[in-house]
Amino acid sequence: MAEPIQGEGGVIMPADNYLSEAQKLCKKYNVLMISDEIQAGLGRAGKLLCAHNTEGYRPDIVTLGKSTSGGLLPLSMILADDDIMLTIKPGEHGNTFGGNALACAVGKAALEVILDEDLCQRSVDSGSFLLSELNKLDHPLVREARGKALFCSLELSQKGIGTKFTKALNFNGLACKNTHDNIIRLAPPLNTSKEDLTLGVEIIHKTLKEFE
Repeated sequence: MAEPIQGEGGVIMPADNYLSEAQKLCKKYNVLMISDEIQAGLGRAGKLLCAHNTEGYRPDIVTLGKSTSGGLLPLSMILADDDIMLTIKPGEHGNTFGGNALACAVGKAALEVILDEDLCQRSVDSGSFLLSELNKLDHPLVREARGKALFCSLELSQKGIGTKFTKALNFNGLACKNTHDNIIRLAPPLNTSKEDLTLGVEIIHKTLKEFE
């Protein structure tokens, strides 16, 4: 089981052939390859499924969550072919909240918005702009800006200040979260305007100045 892009790890992207080669090993030893796309899926990384970013990679199972309902209701799902899904027969597995009609209706509507508004391509275009602007931040506290589409992070060069820096960003008007202390994750809504992305980068620049 692997994230196609590590989220909690700090938006870490694997080498181009890593996932496809890992899947070859799984097939060799009869192991299912599971793609955890709870953070990276549904347009966040520029494709409806993040696995589609890797040529020749088709996981046996994909897990999705969080954005499946547009953030409105708890909803998660798994995707797999019949030879896997039908190993569990009706009535063999129970759950408490599965199949919630309202959550499923909201999830269907959220997927329709992603497709109808072409949010995957918007994520690609907006992410390219955001990374370009982040890479212009010429400051000794910035070690690296990286990401895929609108799944980005800003790694600080100094350890031990990530939480303090994130709180300063929040206070200045930018909602984000740090991980591994000094990595600031940036994952704006897929329909964020260029003006709002620019404002976000300006807030980061302002906050960097405050830490001089």
